[in-house]
Amino acid sequence: MKCSRCKEPAVVALPSHHAGFCASCFLDFFTRQVEKGIRRYKLFSHDDSILVAVSGGKDSLALMLELSRLGYKVTGLHIDLGIPGSSEAARAVVERFCERHGLSLLVKETAAEGLAIPLVKQRLKRPVCSVCGKIKRYYFNKIALEQGFTVLATGHNLDDEIARLFSNILRWDRAYLADQGPLLLAEKGFARKVKPLWRLSEFETGNYAFLRGIEYHTAPCPYSKGASFTTHKTFWADLEEAMPGRKLDFYQGFLENGRPAFQQAPETGEESVRPCDLCGYPTSADICGVCRIKEMMRER
Repeated sequence: MKCSRCKEPAVVALPSHHAGFCASCFLDFFTRQVEKGIRRYKLFSHDDSILVAVSGGKDSLALMLELSRLGYKVTGLHIDLGIPGSSEAARAVVERFCERHGLSLLVKETAAEGLAIPLVKQRLKRPVCSVCGKIKRYYFNKIALEQGFTVLATGHNLDDEIARLFSNILRWDRAYLADQGPLLLAEKGFARKVKPLWRLSEFETGNYAFLRGIEYHTAPCPYSKGASFTTHKTFWADLEEAMPGRKLDFYQGFLENGRPAFQQAPETGEESVRPCDLCGYPTSADICGVCRIKEMMRER
């Protein structure tokens, strides 16, 4: 197979785009997809100060490197979850990456807040993935606002977004369907959140990381077994193999036609948001979810 642009031997085949690319042209393709995603929803500009949530995985590291190469002002934020054998390795990867590329990095240790995930898992009788996600989102938002960043960027790719959308559709969760997309504007104590990789699949970010020589953390979280998103991703991977391009078409169709319909639907008992009595984080209750978790941890 030859590169669709320069006719040199291709190293990456992309049936969803009816194309194949050599290494150089694929990296150009990746950049164009990121730029197109940013422009389409006006995610941010070069005047913004961008905090990038970096887990140590290929997607978040690829995002941070690409935004830096495009001239955006980026700083990484890594949440150390305190998971033995996993968090140390992921943090080390992030620290080496930022040092190699001369990028700024902030690290937040949940253990210092009494929220090391292994202890949370032991003491709270609820799925740990949802609690972990709540804690990470809390500190992403809190640090972005406290440190004066104008944008919070995450490395969610097309596969992540499709899995999330599919899950919300299965539950017909109108509130989430009205909000899901590459951009959430800053409001009511929440930072502006963006997902610049929304046009790119996990396969494409993986190839970008390989061709850029990015070292990334590959071991799955030891607590993630049985997560529903894995099942949803497998379903969509099979569909994409049979019908190349279906994922991007479906997601773009939702953004253009589905989401506006849910946004225009009458609100049903929407709860008002107010600052948490203990930490000031936006919540619909007197005390936010993370402060309640902290209280339960202390009580037990």
